[in-house]
Amino acid sequence: MSPDDHAYVPHSDKGGAQAKHQESGITTVPSVCPHDCTSTCALEVERLSPTRIGRVRGSMRNGYTAGVICEKVARYAERIHHPDRLMKPMRRTGPKGSRQFAEISWSDALDIVAEQFIAKARQHGSETIWPYYYAGTMGLVQRDGINRLRNAMKYSRFMGTICVTLSDTGWIAGVGAKRGADVREVDEHSDLVVIWGGNPVNTQVNVMTHAMKAKKRGAKLVVVDPYRTGTAEQADVHLAVRPGTDGALAVGVMHVLFKEGYADWDYLRKYTDAPDELAAHVATRTPEWASKITGLSVEEIVSFARLYGQAKAAFIRCHHGFSRSRNGAHNMHAVTCLPAVTGAWKAKGGGALYGHTGMYPISKKLIEGQDMIDPSIRELDQSRLGQILTGDAAALKNGPPVTGMLIQNTNPAMVCPELEKVHAGFRREDLFTCVHEQFLTETAAYADIVLPATMFLEHDDFYTASGHTYFQVTKAVIEPPGECRENHYVISELARRLGATHRGFDMTPWEIMDEALKVSGMWDAETNWRKGGQDFHLGFETSHFLDGFAWPDKKFRFKPDWAAYGPRGKEMPVLPDHFDVIDNATEEKPFRLVAAPARTFLNSTFTETPSSQKREVRPTALMNPEDCAAMGIAEGDRVEVGNERGKTIVKARPKSGQQRGVVIVEGIWPNRNFETGIGINAVTSAEPGWPNGGAVFHDTAVWIRKL
Repeated sequence: MSPDDHAYVPHSDKGGAQAKHQESGITTVPSVCPHDCTSTCALEVERLSPTRIGRVRGSMRNGYTAGVICEKVARYAERIHHPDRLMKPMRRTGPKGSRQFAEISWSDALDIVAEQFIAKARQHGSETIWPYYYAGTMGLVQRDGINRLRNAMKYSRFMGTICVTLSDTGWIAGVGAKRGADVREVDEHSDLVVIWGGNPVNTQVNVMTHAMKAKKRGAKLVVVDPYRTGTAEQADVHLAVRPGTDGALAVGVMHVLFKEGYADWDYLRKYTDAPDELAAHVATRTPEWASKITGLSVEEIVSFARLYGQAKAAFIRCHHGFSRSRNGAHNMHAVTCLPAVTGAWKAKGGGALYGHTGMYPISKKLIEGQDMIDPSIRELDQSRLGQILTGDAAALKNGPPVTGMLIQNTNPAMVCPELEKVHAGFRREDLFTCVHEQFLTETAAYADIVLPATMFLEHDDFYTASGHTYFQVTKAVIEPPGECRENHYVISELARRLGATHRGFDMTPWEIMDEALKVSGMWDAETNWRKGGQDFHLGFETSHFLDGFAWPDKKFRFKPDWAAYGPRGKEMPVLPDHFDVIDNATEEKPFRLVAAPARTFLNSTFTETPSSQKREVRPTALMNPEDCAAMGIAEGDRVEVGNERGKTIVKARPKSGQQRGVVIVEGIWPNRNFETGIGINAVTSAEPGWPNGGAVFHDTAVWIRKL
C-alpha cells in the first residue's frame, strides 16, 4: 500500500490535525505513546487547558492502534498531573539515597554538572564519564540526543542491552532484517495465531485485539509461555514450557513437520539455505527428546506441530520474553525457522513478526552526532552496570573507573540486574551522578544533582514503531509544569558549558526532526504530523520475503553465521537446537524464576500511580500448587527468593498453569515495596547472553524458603 492509504483524517476537522468535541468544547489533540516500542499507539488527548489534559484515547488514524490503548496510558492524566512530580532542580544535601535535597536554579545545577564532568575527565580521561539512558521514552530526539553529547566529548560509548539485543540477533540471524509480516493481516486471514513468549494482555494490548478478531472468526490461538498469563487464559492451547527451552520445543515441532509431510520442499529448495541438513538434524530431535527438556508432554508437542503444519495461514507473533535468556538469541532463531519449514510465509495472514524497525529509512546521524563517533572509545554494557560501578576490570574494558554519569529515561536502581552491586556502586562517594527525571525515583535518590524532566505530552518528538508500520511525529500538547525541561534542552545546555560543538546543539527538536526526515527522503515533520503518520508498509511480497530474504543469496538461514555477531558465536550450535547454557535448577536452587511484566506497570514507569499500585497489590511469587503443598506454603505466606547474587522477600500465591519448579514474580516493584529494601532484580544475573550480550532477566535459578 502507498503511504497515503492510511493517512490521518481527523474525525471532525478534515482541514487539520486537531478536532473539537462540539458538545463539550474540549479540544482533542493527536499524540503518540512513547512508552512501548512495539505498540507506539496513536492517541487522541483531551486538552482541557494549556497546562492540563483530560482523557486519553486510542486513535483510529492508523489501523494497528484502531482506537484501542492500554489502561495505563488511558489514565495518563493521573501520572502527568501527579502531585509528586519533580518541578525544580535539586542538589543533594544528605547521604546518597537519603532523599535529602535542596532546590537550586537551573543555571547553578548545570554549572555544577559541567564542572564535575570536566574535573573528572581531567583526572581520569574522558572515558570516565558515562552518559546512561534507555527507553523511558522511545522518541528518537529526546531519547537518543544524549549520544550527540557522548560522541562530541569522547565519553564512554553505550551498549544498550536490556531489551532487544538477544531478540534482534536471533531474528536477524535467520531472516536478515528486522521486519516481517503485518499484524493487521491476522484480523481477516490467519487461521492459526501463535503468541510466543509474550503476554500482550499485559504489555501489547493491540496484539491481543487483532488476535481476538481472528479467534472470533474461528482461528485457533496458541500461547507459548511458562505460566498461565491473561493471554494464555484466552488461548485454545497453552504450552507452558520450562523457561529457556523454547528452542527445544521449536526443534521438536520441526521433527514432526518433516516426518509427517508438513514441510514444503518446493519452498525450502527456493528460499532456504540448508533444508536437507536441517531435516537430517531434526530427525534426531524427537518429541520425546523435546519433552524431557521442555517438560511438555509428547502429545502436546505433536498436537501443536500438526495444528501448525495443517494451518493454511499460520502467524507467529514472536515477543521479547523468551529471548531474555542466555540462549535467547538461539531460541528466537529456532522459532523463526518454523514458517520457513512449512512455507507459511506464502499466505496472507501467515509468516511471522518480531519487529518492523528495520524498514524505516530514518537517518539518526544528526540526532546522535554519528559523524563524531570514535570507535576507539570503549563501549560499556548497560546491563553490567553493577560490575562497572563496583570496579570489575573486564566490565570496564580494562579502562578507567566510571566517576561521572548523566542518566536520562531509565531507573537502573530498580531495573538493572544484580541490584546489590548497582546500589553499592551508586553509593560510591567518588561517583558524581546527575539524574534528569520526572519523579524522585530510586536512582534519583542516589544523585548529586536531580533535574526535572518533561513527559511526552510536553515536548516535540518523533517515533518509529516495532509492532506496526507507521512513522509518527508529535507536537507538545500542553506546557510543562514548574521548571521541567526536555532532554534536548539539558543536552544542549551541558554541551555549551562543556565546550562540545555540533550544530545539533543549536537546533530545536523540531528543526532536527525536519532535517532528519528530509535527508531520509521521508515526509517533512509538519506533513507527517498533519497526516497522522507515514505508513511504510512494504507490500505483501516484500513483507513476506517472497522476493527473497534480506541476505545476498535471498535465502533464509537455518545455519546462521553466529560468530559474525559476537565472539561467543563460535560456541553456539550450528543448526537449531536446545543450547544448554541456561542457569539450570540445582539441588540448592531448585526453582527457575521468570521476572515477568505486570499489567499496570511498565518496567518502573507507572509504579508511582495509585491506580496501578492498587491493582497490582504487592510483589507476589506465583508458584505451582503442588510445590506450595510440598513446602507447606499457603496463600499470603512470606517466602524468601534468593541465590548467590542476593535475596528478597515476597508473599506467595499458588497458581495453576505452570510447571513444578517454575516461579513467577510479576512487575518491577520499587525496592521500598520489599521488606528487605531491595527488589526482585537482586537475584537476576548480569551475565551477557550469547553471542553478543543481552540481559537475561528470565533465566534465573533460585531457592524458595518459607519464612
